[in-house]
Amino acid sequence: MSAIRFTNGHIVTPAGVRDAATLSVEGGLIVAISGDAPAPETVDLDGGWIVPGFIDTQVNGGGGVLFNDAPTVEGIAAIGRAHAPYGTTGFLPTLISDTAEMIAKALDATDAAIEAGVPGVIGVHIEGPIINVTRKGIHDPSKFRGLDEDLIALLTRPRRGKVMLTLAPERVSLDDIRRLHAAGVILSIGHSDADYDTAKAAIEAGMTGVTHLFNAMSPLQHRAPGVAGAAIEDQGIYCGLILDGFHVHDAAVRIAVNARPHDRFLLVTDAMPSVGTDMDSFDLHGRHIRVDGGRLLGEDGTLAGSSLDMAGAFRHAVTRIGLSHADAAAMAATSPAAFLGLSNERGALAPGLVADWVQLTRDLQPVDTWIAGDRAA
Repeated sequence: MSAIRFTNGHIVTPAGVRDAATLSVEGGLIVAISGDAPAPETVDLDGGWIVPGFIDTQVNGGGGVLFNDAPTVEGIAAIGRAHAPYGTTGFLPTLISDTAEMIAKALDATDAAIEAGVPGVIGVHIEGPIINVTRKGIHDPSKFRGLDEDLIALLTRPRRGKVMLTLAPERVSLDDIRRLHAAGVILSIGHSDADYDTAKAAIEAGMTGVTHLFNAMSPLQHRAPGVAGAAIEDQGIYCGLILDGFHVHDAAVRIAVNARPHDRFLLVTDAMPSVGTDMDSFDLHGRHIRVDGGRLLGEDGTLAGSSLDMAGAFRHAVTRIGLSHADAAAMAATSPAAFLGLSNERGALAPGLVADWVQLTRDLQPVDTWIAGDRAA
């Protein structure tokens, strides 16, 4: 068993924020958290923070790698390495709308990566291709398709990790939603032009998430609340937020978080290959994407994912949205774990859970990341 004592800072636990604590780890799990136990290693936080390891449910790429271009164990490992220095200890490599063959490769590669013990990978996110062309964003409409028996069979086959699917509910039947939900697929509304009633019916049928709230969906209008209105009104569905200062205005975020339980929001990055690199452009399905002042833009000016990392999202939540550090930690770790059905494994600093945590400076810059009790960055 190993142990690390953290002093002179803030440690976020389910029981509250401590100013010092010893975390004892055995077999990759936290076995004890003590306020005063000695340890062979002591870390002076100098006013900084220890928070649960960040869990990102939407990671298209990183380290120069796009998952669509590298649906392999090596590609997933490279993406994970790029995000680990920014506190990401669990992630879903995310496939942007593509063919059934590519979906199969992505699912199989994620299984293989989990079996190989690639740090951090806990499942896969298939974003599209069952989405609405009206709200396509940067997705390639030539890849869009309906839901048929072959695709249902592919998505519902037993897997080693979690399978998340973003779809537009107006493009499928409620019976299809119920069937996928019953098979364990985690369903999220996204890239959808559904009206309020359609969105509400989909939530009742088993859609438990909303992919990047406000972005690529029918907006909240006073006579037509749309997907955004249905999501904000609902008190149980989990809503992802891209807090990079470009995707959503801070005021809209504050309105949303003041209207719903904080533990029903997830911080996500929607990260692209540029994270962890100094690259200024890349290609997506043959289209040139440029990095412009922190934004990723297609040639027509469409936002094309982000260069956001989870430490940046956490920092934005605290410094610009005004959330407490504990609430931001819940949105970055605890709530994503709950959304994925993994609360009994990870998402908090508590005995019995995976020893994933992040050290941040007092101004919330990442210092160190531990995955299963080992330093990852």
